[in-house]
Amino acid sequence: MAQQATPVRRARLGRTLGPERTAVSGVVLLLPGGDEVSGRRPSPLRATGSVRVLGRRLARAGRDEGLATHVVHYRYRGWNGSEAHLARDAEWAADEAVRRYGDVPVCLAGTGMGGRAALRAAGHEAVSSVLAIAPWLPEDDMAAPPEPVKQLAGRQVLIVHGTNDERSDPELSFRLAARAKKANRAVCRFEVHSDGHGLRQYREEVAALAEDFVMGALFGQSFSRPVEDALAAPPPLGLRMPLAAGFGKSLRR
Repeated sequence: MAQQATPVRRARLGRTLGPERTAVSGVVLLLPGGDEVSGRRPSPLRATGSVRVLGRRLARAGRDEGLATHVVHYRYRGWNGSEAHLARDAEWAADEAVRRYGDVPVCLAGTGMGGRAALRAAGHEAVSSVLAIAPWLPEDDMAAPPEPVKQLAGRQVLIVHGTNDERSDPELSFRLAARAKKANRAVCRFEVHSDGHGLRQYREEVAALAEDFVMGALFGQSFSRPVEDALAAPPPLGLRMPLAAGFGKSLRR
């Protein structure tokens, strides 16, 4: 009996979070975390739980603006070295957003390893902004080139990281932001003091910051004063901006 061919794995977009849009003016692609090395297929619920919560909030905030919000389902759980599977799936997702919705701005929003994927895939022509939450980045290695930043030119970029993150070194995201800031003024980074990788102590503040950034980057709404200040401040001030407790409770647009 002939042996059946192994099916080709494909990335896919999840269903739109929130109601289906008849007219779409902007897209958020949510990139879940992953592993450094793994050939396994991600578990849909386990992998996407944290970004779904954020996605539902963004979908509500962008309801009147025509925002479409999708979770990206990867082919593999791992980044897998030079294969960079998660970044390639993010690029595919941006292509798919263009195919579905046409020439609309896309924001890549990722957590952990998904944050790395968002930063790496930012060079896609449809991507106008990047939100990286506690991005996992590789340790500096003299034998390997540093994580690229040229693809961030012309994009609005916000990184947020807990200072007590023991899984994704916050100093590495600061260094990447510092390199990116030299060629792109529209880069800022917020620090969540004493919080860890999941940013659970300041979950509401981080979600409010994400909403503020995404609505400003995709639809031209005014950023909150802290985000404006972080974007305008020279390094290192705008790259070590503290996220204040209670952020979001009194935002005025």
